[in-house]
Amino acid sequence: MSEVEKLSQDYHDYLDEDGMIHADPRLMLGEANKPDEITKGDVMKVWFRWWWCNEVPHTFDRMIAPSLCFGLMPVLKKLYKNPVFLGEAYQRHLQFFNTQAVWGGGIISGITMSLEEERAKALNAGEDALDASMIQNTKIGLMGPLAGVGDSIDSGTVQYIFISLFLGLAQEGNPLGAVLPFICFATATFIYGYLFTRMGYTMGRRAALEVMKGGRIKSIIDALGVLGLFMMGCMAASYVKLTTPIAADLSGKPFVLQDTLDGILPGILPLCAVMALFFFFQKKGMKVTQAMLGFTAILIVLAVIGIL
Repeated sequence: MSEVEKLSQDYHDYLDEDGMIHADPRLMLGEANKPDEITKGDVMKVWFRWWWCNEVPHTFDRMIAPSLCFGLMPVLKKLYKNPVFLGEAYQRHLQFFNTQAVWGGGIISGITMSLEEERAKALNAGEDALDASMIQNTKIGLMGPLAGVGDSIDSGTVQYIFISLFLGLAQEGNPLGAVLPFICFATATFIYGYLFTRMGYTMGRRAALEVMKGGRIKSIIDALGVLGLFMMGCMAASYVKLTTPIAADLSGKPFVLQDTLDGILPGILPLCAVMALFFFFQKKGMKVTQAMLGFTAILIVLAVIGIL
């Protein structure tokens, strides 16, 4: 009987007082425990499983860690053929984890695959392996910064670009105006989320630096920001309707204030309304409900006294 066969294969024998598994590295030795190669199909499978169930098993103590573990399971099974080490990996990825689904989840999933593969191969070869805590610390260290980038781009820019593209259909009463923004947003984020996952797996921890400090990614973020502002301007000009009925006779000639304003700058009143909201948000923060109620009250008063 070999040395590996003499070792216990029951994970209960490797539990510490907190119930965490600390497997004997010798369990990973031998040809039978040699990790399989990770393919592009495996990367897609991890991304799809994570994307599909991202918010489904959300809990207060683990947040979306079960989603990450579910996504990584096919790869972990290929890397850790020993059941004790597989259980240890499952436990590792069921600890607290929370980030943005695409920019954070995609990149961190890819990086985690790369680190787990590095660790599994080193253990199988009997070499000094990457410490398991390093994998967990890498996830924790990246989940916040990447979530900030992803939320500002996906939720703050990309989704509104798609909404603005189909807002005309919605205004005409076409149901596609409500459905197409969702479909386009889901499709776009799925595609570049997969690309982020591949980048994370290929580049390892360098992928995070590429996203946070890389010139190419920064250029894309800046371009999306400019495009988002441009689309918001188009939406304000097209869909914010604000005019004044003020008119009078001056020296026997009709004076219509709205015509004068249009001669100075067409759409100047909608622009003033949008800029007023902008400065409100700049000063008070994103208090949307307060802005909506206050703005509505002001417009009602101005309409009652005949200014608007």
